[in-house]
Parts: sequence; structure tokens; C-alpha cells
Amino acid sequence: MRTLLFVAVLFFYCLQPGKLAAQEIADTLTLDELIISASKFPEKQKNIAAQIAVISASKIATTNAQNMGDLLMTNGNVFVQKSQQGGSSPVLRGFEANRILLVVDGIRMNNAIFRGGHLQNVITVDQNMLQSVELLFGPASTLYGSDALGGVILFRTKVPVLSGTTNKVLEGSAFARYSSVNNEKTVHADFNVGSKKIAWLQSWNYSDFGDVKTGSHDYKKYPGFGRRPFYITQVGGIDSIVKNDDDRIQRFSGYRQWDITQKVLFQPSEKTTHLVNLQYSSSGNVPRYDRLQDVRNGNLRFAEWYYGPQERALFAYELNKKNLSVLDDLKVIISYQNIVESRHQREYKRYDRFDHRTENVGVAGLTVDGRKLWKQHELTAGVDGQLNHVSSEAYRENITSKEKSKLDSRYPNGKNRMNYYGAYAQHTWKSADTKLVINDGLRLQYVSLHSSIADNSFFNFPFTDISQENFAVTGNAGIIYSPATDWRLNAVFSTGFRAPNIDDLSKIFESSTAAKQLVIPNPGVKPEYTYNLDAGITRKSAKYRIELRGFYTWFRNAISLAPFQLNGKDSVNYNGVVSRVYANQNLNKARLCGLSGNVDFIPVKALTVSGTLTFTKGKLQPNQQSEIALDHIPPVYGRTGIRYERGRWLGEIFALYNGWKRIEKYNPSGEDNQQYATIDGAPAWITLNARAGTRVSSVLTLQAGIENILDKNYRVFASGFSAPGRNIYVAIRAGFH
Repeated sequence: MRTLLFVAVLFFYCLQPGKLAAQEIADTLTLDELIISASKFPEKQKNIAAQIAVISASKIATTNAQNMGDLLMTNGNVFVQKSQQGGSSPVLRGFEANRILLVVDGIRMNNAIFRGGHLQNVITVDQNMLQSVELLFGPASTLYGSDALGGVILFRTKVPVLSGTTNKVLEGSAFARYSSVNNEKTVHADFNVGSKKIAWLQSWNYSDFGDVKTGSHDYKKYPGFGRRPFYITQVGGIDSIVKNDDDRIQRFSGYRQWDITQKVLFQPSEKTTHLVNLQYSSSGNVPRYDRLQDVRNGNLRFAEWYYGPQERALFAYELNKKNLSVLDDLKVIISYQNIVESRHQREYKRYDRFDHRTENVGVAGLTVDGRKLWKQHELTAGVDGQLNHVSSEAYRENITSKEKSKLDSRYPNGKNRMNYYGAYAQHTWKSADTKLVINDGLRLQYVSLHSSIADNSFFNFPFTDISQENFAVTGNAGIIYSPATDWRLNAVFSTGFRAPNIDDLSKIFESSTAAKQLVIPNPGVKPEYTYNLDAGITRKSAKYRIELRGFYTWFRNAISLAPFQLNGKDSVNYNGVVSRVYANQNLNKARLCGLSGNVDFIPVKALTVSGTLTFTKGKLQPNQQSEIALDHIPPVYGRTGIRYERGRWLGEIFALYNGWKRIEKYNPSGEDNQQYATIDGAPAWITLNARAGTRVSSVLTLQAGIENILDKNYRVFASGFSAPGRNIYVAIRAGFH
């Protein structure tokens, strides 16, 4: 509450007239940055009515995040949930997982099995090869189609650099980083070779993360919360429960990851560019740390529970043409992605039951976008399509006899297809004096799905075939008014659409031991729709920039887990546990609202004070008589920092913080993970952090930092994995050109 009051006081103080600071620092606080996410082509941020935040390449380098999830969380504008170290699930405006859209280089990452719980797919993007990250808040279905209910996270990777002359250009960079809290070792290298018309960019990134150590300072009311006193390992080939020598070390939370990017750019003329984009990300086994804490009959339940190597391979060809007779810009992207993920679990002393489930997803995509500029108008229009194929397999292994037997797969083991088709138009009008800007757009979307159960012997479902065809019309209308150069008022109304995917309709999934829930398919699930209104006010000068934003979202046909029946029974025995039957269902409606504030203030040259604060509230109404908490709603969260940058020196002190999430505000049957919280919920927390860097020479930079300086032991809301304790990291970066 004190933080909210401070932001309000500072905002109204800044509204008072005053003298402007020197113009040499004014550029850091303007709205002239070019944005891609809101129009598919470069557009100044001041001409976009929607809320947008940008993480630049320089911010990425100075943040020194261990993976993409940590980068998003440290930025202060995104809430991130974690179930294991090798996972991060971002939340935008109370929407998470398959209700926000991930886009890399203009290509949808969301596929037919993006689940509604918590996702780790975001970490398959190499943050060390990014040119920028753009956060587009609110429904964005007009441009991007299904799934963009809460917003879009657009990752833009670096592009090859041409020499522009007959000479060749050779440039590159490398860095190495070590972190103490998990014995992290990361190395990265990239180089670019460019001639006048052809350029080649290549990068490699490898990270080895050990087990994470939690903080030593517990909450007084919850001593020992989040610690790991025991774990299961094999002693002489026998499962044994072993006492942890240091219960602050989260045993079996380490993992390895590597990323490779390769791009070739060919520019035969100033009007035409061809780009081949190859990306590959893989990992070692990633332990599902939250499940390794589950207890049954007084003992730890799982001897093993891990995700197999998560692989993401992308091939894309991109054509860009300028100054055509009809269009000013044309972009065509043809892509193919292959995603492999698997789950492996074995219960304590069950040597006869080691379960393996593997999913392979192939996604072919095509997008065609064009832009036309005339007078005060700008029109972007295009068509797109995405074809998903899912293969789901499973088997049970006896690790003693090495025999294998049939097992129920996570998704139907027959044919699984899901296809997206859409056409859109987005228009912008700017008044002659640029004080007034109008954004408006419309999209037509068609989504088809077919899923078949080839082997129905495990559950005897009353159906073996699931098919849907969904059609939607979505749109947006926004207005920006700038009565003076230092004022900006904007408002936007937008609608969102999400067709249920194979995960929503066809998944078989056992919830945690404590919850005792079995999720089964429900062919009757229908699409979700959102209707969103948000407005903002921005005041800026050469010394400060401050923005306040509010939104209200009507959520209809919200898909949520609720009690269900299988063959007339509300409970079944699954893996030796009597579990309540649940299924995804369209509950009547939900509503979300929230406020956010961003402040940047330069009191003196080279010193910047910044702060972010976000508050979100969500309620689900399963019927007219009742109302319960909507899941995925984070507590109030934010970031406050002081940054000094002058010459070759950079230093920053900042705090990250979350408010309380009381247990009564958890969703009783959703994805809030009450079983991994305290009896009262998720306590408030704050961490103090510091980092510094210096350019030793024109090619060498040294960086170091201390995170969670006070060594707090805390756990982020909805997470089954405790946050790192005090962490000291060092990094060395080199670059040449």
C-alpha cells in the first residue's frame, strides 16, 4: 500500500510544471522506439494505443539472467511462475500458458499441446542471441489470432549484418558466466561474416546449472518452509530415503541446456532481402522438482520424475520486399518447427512401473503480411496458417526385468491434427499535427481440430473421436491523443479468441498427490473469448517519464477444471490412488481488472531511478449465485531500482517484490498449487540486489552482481520450487569488429 501511495504522489508531483533537464538525456525517455509486435512492421511506440514494454539487447546483456524466465521476471513488468529450475511460466494480466502467445521472429511458438497450467517453453529461446523482447499487453487476436488473450511476448533474434561495401565485415562476441547459488557455468559465442550482399550469423550457447540453494533466512511463522530435508536415491540398486546433508540445497533441480542459431542473409538489391533462419534448442533431463516433494503414506512418493530433453527445432525462410507498385512493404515467412517433449516418472520402490510418455509435434506455418502507406493512413493486412500434427506415445518399463508394456498416453494415441487459418487488416490514421492517432483492426479466424483414440482399453471413454470447427471474428479500436508534446492519453478496446487445443480437449493428466485429481478428456469444451478495455496516461519530459495504465477484461466461456464424471463415476483408482475425476469445462464467465505504473526519473545526469508496480484481480463465476477466485492471478508485484551509468562504469541497486497471496484467494481446483504454499498462502517477499560492470578495454567488459543479498528463503506464488538464496555471479564479455 505504501508503494502504491508513493507512485501516486510521485505521479501528481510530476504533473506540476517545471523546467526541463538538459536535452542530451532526453532521448532515453521518449516514445520514439520502433516497435514490431503491434503492427508486424516497424512503428513508433507513441503511435500504438496498446500497452507495450521493451527489453533491449543492452538491458539483456546487463541483466545477466540465467534463462529467459529470469530475464522477464527481473524486468519487473512480468510475473513468472516456476515448478522447477528448468522452467518458467510468464503471466500477463492474469493470463498464463496457452492464454498468452509466444512469437519468435514472427513465428508462433504456441502449438496444439500448449497446456493451460504452467509452461517451460519460454526457456527454449536463447536470450543471449536476442535483439529485443517486446511485451504486448492485452488481447492481440487481431494480428496474431488464437491464444493471445493476455498478450504477446515477441522475441526478436539478431540478424546478420552486411558490410554495405565491397569489403567484408567480421564481428563477433563471446562471454562466460559463473553463479554461486547453483554452480552455474555458461559460455556463449557468436560471430558474423558479411559482404556487400551476403551475411552469415552463427551462435552457440551452453549452460550447466547445478542444484539450487535456497536462502537461509526463513519466515518467522514458517520455519523450514521450502527446505528439502530428505530425498530419494538408489543405494546398492535399492530406492532409499536419504537425509539431506544441507536441507537448503534443492536436490535434483539442476539441468543442462544448449542453443544453436544460424542465419544467412542475402540482399540482391535494396528492395529485396532473403533470410534463412535455423534455431535449435535442447536440454538434458529436467527434474520436475515440485513432484519430487510429493508425499504419500508419510513417505516421498516419486523416486524419479523428470522431463526428458526438450527439443525445439525451427527452420524458416523469410522474404522482405520494399517499394512495390501496390505495397510499400511485403513480408513472407515459411516455417517448420519440430518440438519433442517427454515425461518420465517412477514411484518409490516400484521397480516394475517406470512410466514414459513422449510427445512429438510438427508445425508448418505460413504468414504473408503487407503494408501500404498513403497520406495520413497506414494499412497492414495479411493471411496466415499453421498446421499442427501431434504424435503421443507411452510405455511402462520394468527396470528389473527390462520388460515393456502398454500404458495410457498423455494425448490420444491415434491421429491428432489442429489447423489455424486467418486473415486480418490493421489500420492506423494520424492527424496532420500528429496529436491524434487512431488504431483499428479486424480479423477472421478459422480453427479445425481432429483427435482420435486408437486404443480405448485403459479408460473405456464413451467416445473415440473428437472433432471441432470454430470460426471467430475479433477486432480492436484504439485512440491516442497528445494535447502537448509531454502528454499522451490513450484508450483501446480489443477482443480476444482462443480455440481449445488438443491439450484442452484430450489430455489425461494426474494432478499432484495432495490434490488427488485425475483430469480426463472432455470433447464438449468450446472456445474462450475476452473483451478488454484499457486506458493509460503518460507524462514525460527530459527528466522523467511516468505512465499509469488500467484495464478491465470480460472473460466468457472461460475454460477451467471442475468436477466431472467418467462412466457415471466421480472418482476412479489411478496409479494406486483414488482420485476425483476432473475435466476442463466452460464455466459461465470471469472478469479481470488491474492497474500498472511505470516511472523513470533522472534527477542528475548519469543517474536513473525507475520503478514498476502491477496489481491484478480476477474472479470466476461458475453460476449466477457463486463467485470464486480465478487461478493464475498473481499478487501485487514490482521492481524499484537506481542505476548509474557514466563512461565505462555501470552500477545498479534494485529490489524485486511480491505482495501476499492469501490462501482464501487461491483457486480451489485450478493451477495455483495450494499444496506447495504455506497454510496461509504465499507470503510477501522482497529481495535486494546489486550489479556492476566496467569496460576494461574496447573489446573487454567485466560484470559482477549479488542477488538476494539478504539471503531470504521465499517461494513465488503458485511455484513448487523455492527461489535461489544469495547468489554471487561474475561474467566476462568480449567483442570484436
